[in-house]
Order: sequence, then C-alpha cells, then structure tokens
Amino acid sequence: MICIPITARTHAGAMRAIEGSAAVADVIELRMDLIHKGRLVELIEQVRACGETVQVLVTHRPVAAGDPLQERCRIDCLKEAVGLGVDYVDVELETERALRDDLREAIVHLQRRTALIVSHHDFERTPPLKTLRSLFRRCVRAGADIVKIVTWAGTPQDNLRVLGLMDAAEREDIALINFCMGPQGRISRIAAPMLGSYLSYVSLRRGGQSASGQLTITEMNKIMDILRRDP
Repeated sequence: MICIPITARTHAGAMRAIEGSAAVADVIELRMDLIHKGRLVELIEQVRACGETVQVLVTHRPVAAGDPLQERCRIDCLKEAVGLGVDYVDVELETERALRDDLREAIVHLQRRTALIVSHHDFERTPPLKTLRSLFRRCVRAGADIVKIVTWAGTPQDNLRVLGLMDAAEREDIALINFCMGPQGRISRIAAPMLGSYLSYVSLRRGGQSASGQLTITEMNKIMDILRRDP
C-alpha cells in the first residue's frame, strides 16, 4: 500500500496536503510532531471526508529526547488517535516501556480497531542482519501488529540486509515495513513492496519528502508500472 506522510508545518497547510493526497494514497500519515498546533480531530475528519477507502496513520516522533513531559504528551496524542478510531498508530521501540504498554492497553480496551506499528529507525547505518533480526523480535515482543525497521544505507549491500528481514516476518506471520533511507537506499524502496513490505512511503511531490531517499508518488507509480508489465 502507498502511504503519503503529511509534513506541512501548519494546520492549514496539512489540511490542504490531505486534500491533495487522498486521491492517490491508500494511507495518509499525520506527522503530528511536524504539524505545528495541528488539531488532530479536524485532520482525521479531513482524511475521512476524502473517501472511506483512505486509511489514517498517526505518528508523533520524539522532539525532545529524554523529556518526560514531552513523552507523555506525544503518547497521549497517539491514545487520542486510538480513541478516534484511526487505522494505525506508530510508536518507537525505544519509547519507555510503561508508555508503550499504556498505548497498547488503550488499543486493547477499544477492541483492537487500531493496529500498532512498533518502529525502529537508525539514521546513521545499517547494522548486521543478526542485529536487525534481534530488533525485529523485540518489536514483536513489544506488542506490534506491524513491525517497521528502517535504516540508513551507506552501501548498496545494506539494502540486502534490511530486505533480508522478510523471511523472519513470514515465519512469525506478522506484517513488516522495511527499507533503507538515503540515496543508496532508494533501490530498497522500490524492491520492498515487490517483496511484500506492508507500506511504501512516498511524497506527493518533490521537496515534500519526510526522509532522505523518498520517491514521489509519480516516480513510484512509473517504476511499478514498468516492473509489472508483461515481458
């Protein structure tokens, strides 16, 4: 599925970006850490007004590492999203366990209408496959419905290690989002959906990327069309 992150810096800009993205996205990610003074209820309503088929993912990345108040506030934002019945919320594996468990309990209390993505991002390197598999297992133990592992590719070979996690996901029968960031990681963004990665993150247009190496929706569609053609 195609996921378009909404990274506008204002609430009004985010509302416009949602309207522009809904026709081409399967999932719209609301990056509440980036949307300054974003009003979650209105943003979710805007997505839903665009059509019943578009799903909502709410993410709130840490903005002040180690600040307990900020951590509590961002988990409360995700819990609010759960209460509003969004399709997915994304929480980092590195989040304090008590806060992660609090979020998971909110999902269970509401009869699991929301799927929990437990994510790990390495913005500096791609560790060995053994380490990646350990991270995958930790995400599963943390209660993930969907595991997301994304690393920085310094070499083309780094892509192969991250894509190599797919066999672990198949054994555990759990959905996986896996690709590499950076210029060297673009090939993994193309290969991952062909190999069964759950979501592909693309931007609506150039300059709107939420991470290095991200393709636009136009670029991704052109490449997928070529790859899916009969010989």
